[in-house]
Amino acid sequence: MQDYLLFVDTETTGLPTGWQRPYADERAWPHLAQLAWVIYTRAGELVKTENHYLRVPAGTMQPTAQAIHGLSAEFLAAEGQALAPVLTRLADDLQRYRPLVVGHFVQLDFHMLGVGFHRAGLPNPLPGLPTFCTMLPTGPLARQLGPPPGREYLRLNELYEQLFHVPLARHHDAQTDAQATARSFFELWRTGYLTEASLGRQAPLAVPAAPGPFDWLGPRGRRRLAWAAGALLAALAALYHFFG
Repeated sequence: MQDYLLFVDTETTGLPTGWQRPYADERAWPHLAQLAWVIYTRAGELVKTENHYLRVPAGTMQPTAQAIHGLSAEFLAAEGQALAPVLTRLADDLQRYRPLVVGHFVQLDFHMLGVGFHRAGLPNPLPGLPTFCTMLPTGPLARQLGPPPGREYLRLNELYEQLFHVPLARHHDAQTDAQATARSFFELWRTGYLTEASLGRQAPLAVPAAPGPFDWLGPRGRRRLAWAAGALLAALAALYHFFG
């Protein structure tokens, strides 16, 4: 495990509609509305905390998202900060501490921060750092507790309540959730549920690749196009053989 751990949580204007789309695709990726991170040493000593509300473009806050985290466009317009200065602070911490970046469903945080760095015109330092998702190891606990059908893992509030036997107050506040993720991680580490081996077992996350010129065809369309191209080349070769 790294000497430092950065626990992060994001609240957004909605959910991504195209997880494999490039970050430049405005229709695929929502906007950051709140960003919080806390940094600890591997011994569990708190180093620093950050919590920021962010201004979002008009008309981008989805009612379903606001119903979850309670952040309105009006509140963010009054209390939110510009994106670039906040992400500059995060990038500085990522560069200084070179931490293990931890989140509950960290895939969302990884990509939403990547989208934010892209929109702010800043380099994205996340692909060069290790990440860990506290949600993915909860499968055995979820099977014991029997969450609603169709869910394989525990949500953060469910994990927190299972570990500490108290409800997670102010769930879906990014600062609360980042701190709850940290506390849950260190408890799972203390009890041996998480080990060095389990920390290294998760596949690294990656920035979505830029789309190819024929991605719009889909897998079946690309196969048909490849077959047609092969047939055309064969026909041209035959013509050359007979008439060349």
